[in-house]
Amino acid sequence: MLVLLALSRLTARKSSNSTFFTGERRSPWYMVAFGMVGASISGVSVVSVPGMVGSIGMTYLQTCMGFIVGYFVVAFVLLPVYYRLRLTTIYSYLGLRLGNNPMKTGSAFFLLSKMAGAAVKFYVACIILQRFLFDNYNIPFALSVILMVAVIWLYTRRGGIRTLVWTDSFQTLCILLALLFIGYHLCHELNLSAGHALSTIAADSRSQVFVFDDLFSRQNFLKQFVSGIFIVVVMTGLDQDMMQKNLTCKTLREAQKDMCSYGFAFLPVNFLLLALGILASNYAAAKGIALPTAGDELLPTVVASGGLGPVVEVLFVLGIVAASFSTADSALTSLTTCFCVDIAGRPDDERLRHRTHIAMAAVFTVAVVVFRYANSTSLIDAVYTIVSYTYGPLLGLFAMALLTRRSVSGRWAPAVCVASPFVCYGLNALTTSLLGYQFGYELLLLNGLLTFCGLYAFSSPPLPDMTGQ
Repeated sequence: MLVLLALSRLTARKSSNSTFFTGERRSPWYMVAFGMVGASISGVSVVSVPGMVGSIGMTYLQTCMGFIVGYFVVAFVLLPVYYRLRLTTIYSYLGLRLGNNPMKTGSAFFLLSKMAGAAVKFYVACIILQRFLFDNYNIPFALSVILMVAVIWLYTRRGGIRTLVWTDSFQTLCILLALLFIGYHLCHELNLSAGHALSTIAADSRSQVFVFDDLFSRQNFLKQFVSGIFIVVVMTGLDQDMMQKNLTCKTLREAQKDMCSYGFAFLPVNFLLLALGILASNYAAAKGIALPTAGDELLPTVVASGGLGPVVEVLFVLGIVAASFSTADSALTSLTTCFCVDIAGRPDDERLRHRTHIAMAAVFTVAVVVFRYANSTSLIDAVYTIVSYTYGPLLGLFAMALLTRRSVSGRWAPAVCVASPFVCYGLNALTTSLLGYQFGYELLLLNGLLTFCGLYAFSSPPLPDMTGQ
């Protein structure tokens, strides 16, 4: 935390809306790329992905393969549009193409989904720190959340996105070092060399990656691969939080290099997380540690057992905090940017920016505390379920803007975008009860398709295009 505050001071010697929102478009692409690995791999991934091996093996890697294709789509389809228009927020494109109401609708869905998703992810850091640190001093959960969000607000309040490019890189380094050292200690306790560890993982029944035979399975390759592509297109390409850092690069070509570079990093990093899950399970079996019923508890349970030593406990907490802080700080910055630029329409008002940043931090704190008492499912599934219902309308809006030249009714656009998630929820319940088929991550595609069809039904022939396409 002290290093983060020091980096904030060094990178934000002058504070302005231009610095906060766009970093004055001078960020080195390689720093953005390295930092984005940590920003994308949240504390949810660090805790939940290792636990997946107990139920679905390594089939999550099928989704990660789709991620790579998705990043290329974002780099060569969406980034050129955003850079040509020199956008501060990507939803301004909806305003230029479809009108003011669709833009505000898209921004509102982003505010809702990002606040909920980031709260889920930050919740992971909070419960880990609560277990390993704050409970020892009888500090209540709500107060520990307030303290951590206050630290994030302190180091982002001046430099905003310019600061995050550098703090994210530091946090990514912490995450990767923590994971590698935890893996090293697990191998040491199991008397495995690096080569033997890989052989052990490959021979394990939970190392299955591909599922081709069962079309109705949520782990079917085609469903997972295609869902991975669209998850990235929506969660990255249509997400102000993820795109804001990419829009700080000097040129389009540099932004494309950074996007493709960190896109390839997802496969090995997620393989490392899943490998840790198998090694942790084997360690628990060897030491007689009862495996938890919830997969999210696997790695925390093994670390908390004490057999790996205090160094591993410290590294685990460090990795969780770094990952979760990297997610939360960029979320607060992008939420502030989106509200000031798109909702309020006052991108030059520094006083509004300061007030909005404080307000977003307060709402974020409340959301994390509420989630502690409302969560009832696997954390990573909770995040993707939220995404499926709230990012679907964004997919439909951008598809309408990019694939057609028609003009959308400003009066009907909000109604269509609100109705689509409810229709999806009803269809999912209906197919589950009648056919026994439950939608997985492909629910995002259905949601986007329904939104697109609804918008098209209330559209009219094209107006003059203001985007220069």
